Amino acid sequence: MSANYEKFQTRNPVVQWMINRFYRQLEAVVGPLAPSSVLDAGCGEGETLVRLDFLPRQGTAAIDLSEQAVRHVRDRVPGVNASVASVADLPFGDDSFDLVLCIEVLEHLPRPDTALDELARVSRDKVVVSVPHEPWFRIGGLLRGRYVRNLGNHPEHVNHWNRRTLLALLASRFREIRLVGAFPWLIADCRR
Repeated sequence: MSANYEKFQTRNPVVQWMINRFYRQLEAVVGPLAPSSVLDAGCGEGETLVRLDFLPRQGTAAIDLSEQAVRHVRDRVPGVNASVASVADLPFGDDSFDLVLCIEVLEHLPRPDTALDELARVSRDKVVVSVPHEPWFRIGGLLRGRYVRNLGNHPEHVNHWNRRTLLALLASRFREIRLVGAFPWLIADCRR
């Protein structure tokens, strides 16, 4: 299984507490939106769809580049239309989903702006993204003794954001942006 999936299996109580807190914050953002259709763009092994079990299964799609991850989503979340696709080239028409989620993906992409254009295109109105909040995420990695040679930076993270830089990235695509802290992550609740 991927390193992404393994992080959710950690026995470290501090990391478990932080991940659980993140998902409580994400639930508080997504719950009131009451979407009837959802896209989980960059779904990994489906952790977000499992934890946000109030989201509809019918009318929900999930995409990821990893065939193994997509198979795992199909097993974990029956009823969700899971397929292999790129966040930078979504195989859906304009205005296809009430809500588009992109959780812990943008930091991995060499061109996050292309992905954001696609997320906005397929959303009828609402897009929720999350990213590591820097420098806190890297400091946390260092404190756990992770990625010391990279000063705490996960080797797959090619982008780094704080509140100001994330707002700047999102502002050109969304008319309304609300940032929510979920230390050491940021959640952005956006409207087209």
